[in-house]
Amino acid sequence: MSVFRGIHGAVVAHLGELIVRGDVAPGAVLDPVRLENELGVSRTVVREALRVLAAKGMVDARPKRGTLVRPREEWALLDADVLRWQAQNGADDAFLSDLAEVREIVEPAGARLAARRRTDADLAALGDALTRMTDPDAVVEADLAFHRALLAAAHNALLRQLEEVIATGLRARDLLVHGDGSRDDSVPAHRAVLDAVTRGDADGAESAVRELLARADRDVRAITSGKEPE
Repeated sequence: MSVFRGIHGAVVAHLGELIVRGDVAPGAVLDPVRLENELGVSRTVVREALRVLAAKGMVDARPKRGTLVRPREEWALLDADVLRWQAQNGADDAFLSDLAEVREIVEPAGARLAARRRTDADLAALGDALTRMTDPDAVVEADLAFHRALLAAAHNALLRQLEEVIATGLRARDLLVHGDGSRDDSVPAHRAVLDAVTRGDADGAESAVRELLARADRDVRAITSGKEPE
């Protein structure tokens, strides 16, 4: 557990990751006293951590039965922590597929809006992210920055709330592809998106994003199947 997040945050993350990995199965009881002894923390810290997990739909405190782990379908799956824990702890094909489908629904529509509503500041943010994407050591963070800037350029407050979903899916894909040692050049595909947004070409922006997502899907499938990315 990381000391940099504070003991409370570390216990929340530790228990959340245990549940996500399946180390504690749905229906299992989490005993606060046992957790207190195992983790070497106070009962107050354990109780507060369980309250946080309950708010995320991961556990449920029931009279005379204790705190039970809830099934995955009952979790707050769009919660930022829940998304991150799943992506960082053995994201399976189903999880990656779900994230890819959400991106396919959201990002092309976001690109259309961005082409119509982008400001000079939005274009500058996209351009800066694209420039940083040429650095192999910065490509993952730059890729995230580009897609965040694209959603921001849509100027839709509700759409921005989906940013964490997009970022989690993108980070999971990037860590697979770039973490595998591959060095696919995604700059031209991202530049096509930026060029369309800059022109105010909504159809072109949507098309360019769909091609970018199709490429991302091919890369992930290639890595998970043991093949070289195209």
